[in-house]
Amino acid sequence: MTSSADRNQLFHALHRPGPLVLPNAWDVASALIVESAGAKAVATTSGAVAWSLGAADGDKLDRDRAIDLVARIAKAVKIPVTADIESGFGKDAAEVGETMRAISEAGASGVNIEDGHGPALRDVQEQVDRLAAAHEAAPDLYLHARIDVYLRGIGEPEDRVRITLERAQAYVEAGASGIFVPGVTDLDTIKQLSEGIDVPLGVLAGPGAPAVGELAGAGAARISIGTAIAEAAYALTRKAAVELLTSGTYSSVEENISYGELNALFN
Repeated sequence: MTSSADRNQLFHALHRPGPLVLPNAWDVASALIVESAGAKAVATTSGAVAWSLGAADGDKLDRDRAIDLVARIAKAVKIPVTADIESGFGKDAAEVGETMRAISEAGASGVNIEDGHGPALRDVQEQVDRLAAAHEAAPDLYLHARIDVYLRGIGEPEDRVRITLERAQAYVEAGASGIFVPGVTDLDTIKQLSEGIDVPLGVLAGPGAPAVGELAGAGAARISIGTAIAEAAYALTRKAAVELLTSGTYSSVEENISYGELNALFN
């Protein structure tokens, strides 16, 4: 097994030139499936991680439970793991630094930290302080700084590129390795952002978004899918349950990964 330092170095390198494509996982089984499908790294999704552990997304999950899950995933797979840690599981910069040290010890090679806070965004300087503390606590980890301008519809549409670029510059100066801008899939906008940001740009894809090749062509260096896979898995759970309880049939679960194949992933 490669060392943590080797995995961290590899994870950084996967972003240049990219694209690094990340089908998001939320537990050990889904991480092993993602790895077996050929992914070069595993990314957790905070929403599905929280749901699987009985909490809502949005800083509702206990930090220790989130870190424990990351440790389990990092131990199970052979490829780098990047953890979505929401806003850092801390009320201030010092606590975000504590989270980063724990995440590093858990075996992660990178993190996402968002600047969304409630319905708005954190003050730029406050977020800079949180990112700087994160970088100082674990300088070898890939620090993917998320900017929620598009996701939350902040400002007038014509101002969002400017607002995003201003935040991106401040976050990079604070130690961010890359910038993540979910909520934007317009290729022209991605091109503007990628040209204006000096570090790799990450975007969130999913149904209705351009294909990976198109997003990469516009300048996206990292493409993830967030909660989409988990949502589809839970949709199948509901569909199969309704079918079983109403018609008493089982067609919803005819296409599956067999018990033996799933069980073998853990060996």
